[in-house]
Amino acid sequence: MSTPLARFDPSEASKFFFRHGHTGWLGLRYSAHQDNWVELELPWREDLLGESDRAVLASGPIISLMDMASGMSIWQTKGTFTPIATLDLRVDYQRPARERSSVWGRVECYRITRSAAFVRGIAHDGDHNDPVAHVAGVFMTIGKDPRQGKVPNGSEAGTGDE
Repeated sequence: MSTPLARFDPSEASKFFFRHGHTGWLGLRYSAHQDNWVELELPWREDLLGESDRAVLASGPIISLMDMASGMSIWQTKGTFTPIATLDLRVDYQRPARERSSVWGRVECYRITRSAAFVRGIAHDGDHNDPVAHVAGVFMTIGKDPRQGKVPNGSEAGTGDE
């Protein structure tokens, strides 16, 4: 008999996720969450500029912010951490972020099917009503570890069910 997994908690998970790797290097920070959404912050840093003559965060780090917020919103909605892969993440930029401003990414997971999760959200620099960008994405839920032939957490492969 296996021990039940603890419910996914974005504030606790961020303590691990944001210490290492790409998200750690970017300096991402947990901001807030509710049942089906997560908000993260990308702090302004001079080495993350898109253009040397403007103190505005580059688009690449903002895309990384939104990808991570998307994944965390899926885990928050499912209630557990399971492997996922980004299939499509569309980013529609509305305007540049304000100079020397952090950018926050709030993403909600609005639907989970047998094999996919759908997200939408905004990136903003302090005003939710004046977004820097809108995002929409599709993520694949991964039911089996192809290296081991095992189904993680005892869930059925590819169902997307908890």
